[in-house]
Parts: sequence; C-alpha cells; structure tokens
Amino acid sequence: MEIYKKQSLSETFSVYFEKRMARILLLGIISGFPWVLIGSSLSLWLKEDGLSRSTIGWAGLIFGVYAINYLWAPIIDRVRIPWLTNKIGHRRGWIVVMQLTIFFSLVCWSLLDPQTNLTLVILIGLIIAVASATQDITVDALRIEQIGKDEGKLMQAGAAIAVVGWWTGYKLGGVIALTAAEYFQKIGFENYWQITFLILSIIIIACNIALMFVHEPQSTERNESQKIADRMIEKKIGSSGLITKIAAWISGTIGGPIISFFKQNGFKIALAILAFVFLFKIGEAFLGRMSIIFYKEIGFSKSDIALYSKGLGWITTVVFTLLGGLFAIRSGVIKAMFVSGILMASTNLLFAILAWSGKSEWLFAIAVIFDDMAAAFATVAFVAFISMLVDRTYTATQYALLASIGTAGRTTLAASSGALVDWLNGDWGIFFIITAIMVIPSLVCLWLIRDKLKLK
Repeated sequence: MEIYKKQSLSETFSVYFEKRMARILLLGIISGFPWVLIGSSLSLWLKEDGLSRSTIGWAGLIFGVYAINYLWAPIIDRVRIPWLTNKIGHRRGWIVVMQLTIFFSLVCWSLLDPQTNLTLVILIGLIIAVASATQDITVDALRIEQIGKDEGKLMQAGAAIAVVGWWTGYKLGGVIALTAAEYFQKIGFENYWQITFLILSIIIIACNIALMFVHEPQSTERNESQKIADRMIEKKIGSSGLITKIAAWISGTIGGPIISFFKQNGFKIALAILAFVFLFKIGEAFLGRMSIIFYKEIGFSKSDIALYSKGLGWITTVVFTLLGGLFAIRSGVIKAMFVSGILMASTNLLFAILAWSGKSEWLFAIAVIFDDMAAAFATVAFVAFISMLVDRTYTATQYALLASIGTAGRTTLAASSGALVDWLNGDWGIFFIITAIMVIPSLVCLWLIRDKLKLK
C-alpha cells in the first residue's frame, strides 16, 4: 500500500495546475455528456410521453452495456482504425468513430415519437449506450496514459479532474437539454424533445474539436509487451504458422489482461476487489435512476430540476471533487473510499426527508448539495482506486473490466428501481432508506482486504 508524505495544502493543490490536467478535463467532459442523452433526457422524454415508472426503469437496462464493455475492450487495445489511427492516433481514432455514431443517433431520435416507435427509440438509445461505453474504454485508457505509472499523486489528481470533467459534461449537458426542452415546449412546439436532440448533436461536434487538443502518447512499450505475450503463447502452443499466430493473438488479447490482474493481486484478493467494485455504488444508482422521476412527481418543473439538480449540482460537484482529490492524496485512497461510502449512505436519507415533507425548494437544494458532495467524493476515490490497479500493458482492457463490473451492479440491479418504487406503492421515503443501506456490503468487503491491496 502506498505511503503518503504530508504536504502543505497549497503544495497538494498545486498538482491540479499541471498541464496534463487540462487534457484530462476535456476527456472527462467527452465521456460524461452521453449519459445526459440516455439518462435524464431519455427518462424525462418517456415520462412526458406518458410511459410508466416501471417502463422507464426497465428502459434503463440499456446502461447494461457499460457493464459488459470489457468484452470488446481487448479489441480497442489492439485493433487500429484504418486511416484515422495514422492521422490522429490509436485512442483518438476510436473516440471520433464513437462520437460520430452518437451524432447520427441523435439525428434519428429527432425524427421519432416514443408513443408510436418505442422499440426503435430504445434501440437507438442502446446504440448510443454502446458507442458511449466503447468511447469510455478509450477515454479512460488515454487519461491513464497521460500520467506515468509511478506518479501516484498525479494519478489521484487526474482522477479528480476526470470526475470534474465527467460531471461537467453530464451536469451542464443536462442544463442545456432541460432548458432547451422547456423553452421549445413553452413556445408551442409539440416535438420539443426532438428539436432538443438536434441541439445536443451540435455539442458532439464541439467535443470532437476539443479532442484534437488532447495529446496522445505514442506507446511503443505497450505494443512491444503485447507482442512478447503473443510470442510466449506461440511457444506454449508448440507450433508456428498463420493459424498459430492468430490463436496466440486472440488468446493474448482476451486472456492476457485477466491473467495479469489475478497474478498481480492473488486470486482471493482479486475476487474481493471485484466484489467490492460490483457492490460499491448500487445504492447511488438506485437513487440516480429514479431521482428525476421523483423530482417531477413531487412537483418540480424542468427548469427547477435544471437549476437545482444540474446547475447547482454541477458547482457543488466540481468543488467537492477537487476537495475529494486532495483528501485522497493526503489521507490515502482506501480511507477516502470508506469516508465516501458512509457519506453516500447518509445523504440518501435527506431524500427520504424530502419525500415525506413534500415539495420544498430549500430542502431540495440541501439534498442535492449533500448528495453531489457525497457522489463527488465517492467517484474520485473510486476512479483513483481502479486506475492505480491497472497494468499499463492492458490499460484499456483492465480499466474497462473493473469499471464495467462496477457498472454491472449499478445498471442491472438498478433497472428494477422503478419496479421497487411501485412495489412500495410510491413510498419514496422507504425507497431512499433502502438505497442508503445498500452501501454496507461493499464496505465490509473493502475492510477485509484493506491491508492486502497492492497500490502503486
């Protein structure tokens, strides 16, 4: 486990001004924005078109692709995009292709009505989710590769800046989406969401332009390490030829990252890490999946949600993400995980109070501030934690594996969030109490392995 030297607060804070942090901020924005599309925008679009809470909750299963993107992460690590790779780099080439996929999907959404084309709307949402999940593989790899493998403090600072970027893309994108939708609704457009999606597609173009300012390190070491692994597999097969080379490439691409992870940590510790990663943010996901439906049901308008949940939430998230990064640097990432887990559970209870008290703008603001504070602490600690576990030979694949396992708990189980509210007969207070309890199993897992983790 890393030993942290105490620095003055100003010395610790200075890491945020390292020039690579600006690139990481841009990558975070690019990664966070698509969640606006398939999260709050799609949910509210379906809600305002008359679909039930359960239907909206189950529609959220499209987020499940984030839980399985590690399956194609090895391809992202190894396969080069023709022409684009030579022009702009391996990682950036993949990101551009995924951004274009999202752009054309938004154009398609602008032509559809959920009431008559629900299946097609969800299918296009799935395409956006796949493109976004694939993009995340590359964005996270490019972010990690901006920083040297022995720069532990910079890695934690980079995690904080990446989270700030992600929430900037998500929160400000949400402000734009909700504000635009309400504006077009008020001036009399029936297809106000469809027009909004066309406006959001312009942001995709801006993201592609911003991407060109992110330097991509040319890693010959990664390529050489992968080739060495392929040659070792060829020798074990005991023959040569094209078929052997193909088999070695496939085995190294798929099996190499997994073998490396278990070898580095040991089998039992690796399993415990995976269990913790799977369980940590389930409660937050249940709350997040239904939050915008909850706000709408207790009487808040789209502009209220944009102001408090997106605008005010963004400011809070940025501030406490940076503070969370400083806390992780000074206290260690393990302690930061415990603190953030407790904060997440505690702040969920504020939503229970809001549910039982009824519509209250000041209570809404307090709940959003504390929830975003907890989410910021938790996310930066979580990103730093899994970033410090990856082997640079398989950056994209191992990070995607860990991140997608975390997403698996949040997406597959949280898809039942709407059904749970319905089962509770709309008792939002009890629902939020249940989400608070959900963090406990993950903290038990982390406590059991806290002294055995190998963090560099």
